[in-house]
Amino acid sequence: MQINGVTIDDTFAEAFDMKATRLVVTGQDPWWVSRACDALTGFGTSVIACGVEIDVEQTLAPDQTPDGRPGAMVLAFAASGTELRKQIPTRCGQCVLTCPTTAVFDGTGDLSVPVHRDDPVPLGKTLRFFGDGHQISKTIDAVRYWRIPVMDGEFVCQHDLGWFSGIGGGNFLLCGDSVAVVADACRAATEAIASLPGVITPFPGGATRSGSKVGSKYDALFASTNEAFCPTLRHLPQSQIDDQTHAVLEVVIDGVDQASIANATRVGILAAAMKCGSQGLHRITAGNYGGKLGKHHFHLHALLSGSAESPDSSTEDASS
Repeated sequence: MQINGVTIDDTFAEAFDMKATRLVVTGQDPWWVSRACDALTGFGTSVIACGVEIDVEQTLAPDQTPDGRPGAMVLAFAASGTELRKQIPTRCGQCVLTCPTTAVFDGTGDLSVPVHRDDPVPLGKTLRFFGDGHQISKTIDAVRYWRIPVMDGEFVCQHDLGWFSGIGGGNFLLCGDSVAVVADACRAATEAIASLPGVITPFPGGATRSGSKVGSKYDALFASTNEAFCPTLRHLPQSQIDDQTHAVLEVVIDGVDQASIANATRVGILAAAMKCGSQGLHRITAGNYGGKLGKHHFHLHALLSGSAESPDSSTEDASS
């Protein structure tokens, strides 16, 4: 398959189940919301070492938030419910409770996937103790909130958050003749994905250069560099680097369901190909482990069916 001169490999991205939640952070104005979210989502790229993969899904207007102020929706994904229930109160306690003017609410209410309220994420249930006995609980429409006295007034947060089964590890790899080209392609892809609901791209700028494989020669590591896509290791038998490729970047996508990741993958690939197809981006592929890591498989040709150039307009094979 060819799109704007870029070869799309006939392969699939392999993703896996994760436990997830969604928060709404509000503040006096967008600047304070952004500062709180910058801190909340910092060091949240990969569950390999960060505990949770977390990023802003979308910004919210005042008429979209529970307290009528500017806000942001944040998605968070963890390897287990236990880790999710540990990470969210810790991050909110250190990064949002501390940020002037902010409040935090459950953002899972309008999700289209099943949301679990059993064994929820204990947000205010945990943070209330900072009030040292001066905190006040209030229930409105069967939802419990906490008002914790702080130096700019009160920090308001919901007692707990629902959680749902999300998907992590959606991906595609951009292969080009220079770092500059794949970086531009990556930016085009992640900027296009940023406008979509239900997904985040948690790595810096939405992509990573340190794509990983499962396992390592060192017993202490359960992930290590994906040498099959390292240009300097093209001499290895397992290399998947072609002669034209001198740089590869991987866009990683977490989402609330398969449809969200599938749509984001399609939109991101098209954006990258259309922006850089004539500038040195020549191939887009995806990472998988032969189906052994996760049950969610995103086949690139199926996702892009109808987006490829017709055989007559392509100078290379368009067999799909």
